[in-house]
Amino acid sequence: MGDGIAACWLLRDGEVIAAAELARSVPARWRGLLGRDGLDGALVLPHTRAVHTLGMRFSIDVAFLDSTWHVVDLCTMSPWRVGRPRWCSSVLEAEAGAFERWGLHRGDTVELRPCP
Repeated sequence: MGDGIAACWLLRDGEVIAAAELARSVPARWRGLLGRDGLDGALVLPHTRAVHTLGMRFSIDVAFLDSTWHVVDLCTMSPWRVGRPRWCSSVLEAEAGAFERWGLHRGDTVELRPCP
């Protein structure tokens, strides 16, 4: 995908729940979803404990993941908000409503697999 982003699949219990993008560089993590009008799938931000939606054009679902990729907390953020840091190691973002459609809940474990 370029620009420090890798295409992959987001899985729960071995089943694909969404296409995902992995932000592999610091600039890609900083950029996040800024400048986009939406997102099909998810964006994974490793080494991230807090997010904001300043300058965002849409609301997002946010899952905070521990080092074993367990979902430790979930929230939905409207544009122009600053989230509080969580005790986590990575963050998973998607358009608001996606987690409900995917059935993603606190306590679930997710994983990433590279796209072929």
